[in-house]
Amino acid sequence: MNLLNFLMFASGPSGSGSTWTERTSAGSSSWMAITSSSDGTKLAACVSSGYIYTSTDGGATWTERTSAGSRTWKAITSSSDGSKLAACVNNGGLYTGLTGYIYTSTNGGATWTERTSVGSRTWIAITSSSDGSKLAACADNGYSLSGYTGYIYTSLDGGVTWNERTAAGSRSWRSIASSSDGTKLAACVYGGYIYTSTDGGATWTERTSAGSRSWMAITSSSDGSKLAACAHNGYTYTSTDGGATWTERTSAGSRFWTAITSSSDGSKLAACAHNGYTYTSTDGGATWTQQTSAGSREWLSIAGSSDGMKLAAGSGTFIYTSP
Repeated sequence: MNLLNFLMFASGPSGSGSTWTERTSAGSSSWMAITSSSDGTKLAACVSSGYIYTSTDGGATWTERTSAGSRTWKAITSSSDGSKLAACVNNGGLYTGLTGYIYTSTNGGATWTERTSVGSRTWIAITSSSDGSKLAACADNGYSLSGYTGYIYTSLDGGVTWNERTAAGSRSWRSIASSSDGTKLAACVYGGYIYTSTDGGATWTERTSAGSRSWMAITSSSDGSKLAACAHNGYTYTSTDGGATWTERTSAGSRFWTAITSSSDGSKLAACAHNGYTYTSTDGGATWTQQTSAGSREWLSIAGSSDGMKLAAGSGTFIYTSP
């Protein structure tokens, strides 16, 4: 490693993410997904085989929400104020032959409604507009080996009704992100390309600039112009033109990335690696800082406030928050 790379990849304090607090009140579980309100005070997280949990004090204390039942939760998303939540179930699909539904809440997770109109599917990811009215979710087709259809679905009424979006095809989707108004979407495929939409999911454009990769996660700025994505056993990538072109970011190294999140303006990014550390960037992904305070863990999910100063991450054991 030369001096320039060392300076770009130095460990230590760099704003949010330099210190972490282990939050044990929610218990030790495999925290598959976590989401945050704009100010970072309201959090919601879900367990791979268990319940949904919510916090109104930035993760200090948590409430177990049993209304939606104990399920194989895969992803969760929140409105800006934290009052509207949406979560989806993935029961293993290809491996179990089981699927699940999408659930929504309009009272911060206190009660949940099972949304059956969109069907029981191998849901893999879900995202929301700032006001919670527009949702987008994607299913995994199991590499087309299982007979499942893996399309993208959108809702304009908070999850009551859904539209199946077939323009991008049936694929092994892994992650989806939305602009604040819900019109600009970005989704990535495991073993495929990144796709973007500027009309709320009605039509999609295949983005080949970043290549066909084992994409794991994608995130968006509020206006949808700045995107960041990470690949399994690969690098992080960023775009400043809504996904038309991409830049490979190598300063954080090639890792088993699992999740990535962005500030509202896209300048601050945070990502986490499986059996590794959390990483933060304050220059839109050009350089990254390895954050070792929380240790090397089985990181599964990460979320942040709109200013990027408050982070929350879920591991295979506990939830951690920063600062």
